[in-house]
Amino acid sequence: MGVQGLTGFVEERGVFFTELRVRDTKLVIDGSSLYHRLCFAPDADFQRGGDYGAFAAAVRDFFGVLRACGVAPFVVLDGGRGAEDRKLPTLRHRAAEQLRAAHRLSRGAGGCLAPLLTREAFVQALGRLGVPFVQCFAEADREIAGLANRWGCPVLSLDSDFFVFDLAGGYCPLSHFQWQSVRVPAAAAPQGCFVPARCFSAERFCGHFGSLSKALLPLFAVMHGNDFVGLEALEAFFSKVRLPRGCAAGRGGRHLRLQGLLNWLAQFAEPAEAVDNVLKYLKKHQREEIRELLCASMEDYAPSDVNLEDFFQNGSYECEAARQADVPQWVLDAFAKGKLAPFVINALILRSTFLRVQVENMQRPSAHSTALPVRQVIYGLLLRVSHSTEDASPSKQTSELPVVCEFDRCQKTLKKTFVQAASLPPDFCDDRFPLDKLMEVPVSCRQRLLLETLGVKMSSLEPIPSHLQLPVAVTCYWIRCSEPKVKLNQLKALLLMIVSGELQRITDDPDPTVLPAEDDNVAYNEFLKWKEKKLQNNDFDLDAAHSFCQWQCCLQMGLYLNQLLGTPVSEPDLSSRLYTGTLVHRLYQELKSAPSVENLFILSPKMAQLYLVLLNTMES
Repeated sequence: MGVQGLTGFVEERGVFFTELRVRDTKLVIDGSSLYHRLCFAPDADFQRGGDYGAFAAAVRDFFGVLRACGVAPFVVLDGGRGAEDRKLPTLRHRAAEQLRAAHRLSRGAGGCLAPLLTREAFVQALGRLGVPFVQCFAEADREIAGLANRWGCPVLSLDSDFFVFDLAGGYCPLSHFQWQSVRVPAAAAPQGCFVPARCFSAERFCGHFGSLSKALLPLFAVMHGNDFVGLEALEAFFSKVRLPRGCAAGRGGRHLRLQGLLNWLAQFAEPAEAVDNVLKYLKKHQREEIRELLCASMEDYAPSDVNLEDFFQNGSYECEAARQADVPQWVLDAFAKGKLAPFVINALILRSTFLRVQVENMQRPSAHSTALPVRQVIYGLLLRVSHSTEDASPSKQTSELPVVCEFDRCQKTLKKTFVQAASLPPDFCDDRFPLDKLMEVPVSCRQRLLLETLGVKMSSLEPIPSHLQLPVAVTCYWIRCSEPKVKLNQLKALLLMIVSGELQRITDDPDPTVLPAEDDNVAYNEFLKWKEKKLQNNDFDLDAAHSFCQWQCCLQMGLYLNQLLGTPVSEPDLSSRLYTGTLVHRLYQELKSAPSVENLFILSPKMAQLYLVLLNTMES
């Protein structure tokens, strides 16, 4: 969510904040705001598909600082779009903005775009670090506010809606949370270190507008326009009312209207009185509809009845909206723990999904088109139609297959396409195993469905370390299904990148049960020296970028299908540099001019062997 223009208004004045030293407290963190803040680092590369290892390191550093300051973090993530899908217009607008940003980046212009798997890397990093987190059924704001008020602790976010919520412990914007400059007090001071921050004061804000009651802030947010309510419904009001300070609608900037509206609301004691006065400016036949809209929309700023404290204490996530949407309990439990993605819940409840754009060749079909058959299997599992009669004809079964609406890129425009779910193998069409009983299907059958969808046999993956089996299966699928076809040097660059991640993993985080091999350290140091050399040609190759985008799309859907099937294959760790965009692009450029780069890890027999095993698996 977000109130249009409110952050800019508050930041311009700067008088609505109090200084805060954050230490020895619980802290409720808006996970979506945090991972976007961390991935939009000043030195991040947004053209080449993301450097997830560097992002995971930033996540680790952030929570390391909190731990040093005695701060107990609890991360709350947005979930799906919700059964009512009220934010659909806003989401379409944002998707179009992201498409424009991707197009600018593809042409070499500046800009920011979160890499495709940022959210998955963030959730994995939280799990590795042992940071408590929950993924809400839908929008998380009300549940964040409810939990923070239950504990009386601050909220950390970058969402302007938290200026509106009545928060007992206050709202700390991430833009004023100086975790990278943690100060350690002098030795004589017993308090330890703290994070310098600024906390928004609703009392100061309301005092700026005379006697404005905090209870009127939700009505202000709804009238001014947020992610759920547009201004169109109230244009008649703004065209007729005389706002204080002469801020007539359509004159001056948005901040003038914002300020005028707050001054106008200050004359009322409580929301009901203000709503009655708003309705006087509208035609009689509109009044009850607008009253209902305003009152329902103000509820978005009331703390949720979902008790997240229960979840953090005993793992129980109870949500009335999920129950009304008939979400199976195992799906809701897995979803709350981040073991299923919002993509899955949206497909299940809304039969509608957004496919996030990347920096790809806009003249070609969307990179997501490569992974379409995998998505169709996911849809088939989620929306399976029961076939109770054995003699149902294939044509009849096909006509009964559910359809999902996908929002995806078509050249430089956001388009929606209707995609039919896949027809599943007999094991999954058995009426004994609907979605709520999916985990009762034998794990061997679930693994077989995953690997058959990706077009590989388990026997061909057996020589591969278990945590790399899914990326390797996805890579086999990518080679087979990509259009245009994957070039050999693109494949080699990708495999060398995976090997480099493995080498870094065993060097930085060695297995205590295995004796460290000196040649691994030597090979890693040589690799670091190679990385420090200036690249002869650092031009951005858009066609190569498009191919690597296709690989990420395949990996994303491979991850989602594996999760939905209860992870019959080990889940790969994105935070261990499984994909590093700047590195894979550099390797591809160098392989074209200096094929000897293929011997980059020759000093480590183990890594050289791994590379050959990966390459042979692809060739087979």
